[in-house]
Amino acid sequence: MRKKTELLSVGQITSTHGLKGEVKVYPTTDDPETRFKQLKEVILKTPREETQAVIKSVRFSKNLALLRFEGIDGIDAAERYRGAYVCVPRDKAQKLGPDEYYEADLIGMEVVSDEGEALGILTRVLHTGANDVYEIEPGDEGRRSFLIPAIKECVRRVDTEEGIMTIHVMEGLLS
Repeated sequence: MRKKTELLSVGQITSTHGLKGEVKVYPTTDDPETRFKQLKEVILKTPREETQAVIKSVRFSKNLALLRFEGIDGIDAAERYRGAYVCVPRDKAQKLGPDEYYEADLIGMEVVSDEGEALGILTRVLHTGANDVYEIEPGDEGRRSFLIPAIKECVRRVDTEEGIMTIHVMEGLLS
């Protein structure tokens, strides 16, 4: 049984915006407008700390959310959180539908072929236009990392409890 992370990222602070403490957040959630408007409290997670923060305002510009937090009232205070993840506890995360997974539950998952061959570890989820793409880092020294599309024809089974993803290796995928 694999331990699930208790904090789930809904975005990452990319930079400050203006002089009054507003930050630009790149969303990592499916429906950013709805999600960020519903949030009241979040946890700002950096490599050094986790800080509880209350959202003061939310607006959107292009593909980014612009957030202001209570107590972060200037550019210097906001700059401290550049690169921080904006997280929510798992119990406050949006509910998932069938065949939907939290990105945090996929990262680190063992990937095997539908023939039982160990292929590597899922290290990254890339968000493309049509579908997500998973980056797999092989365990073999001689192999390079490879990408698989997150489509039913390729991803056969995802077991988040055991941490195993079974895929169908499409022709030419590992060449």
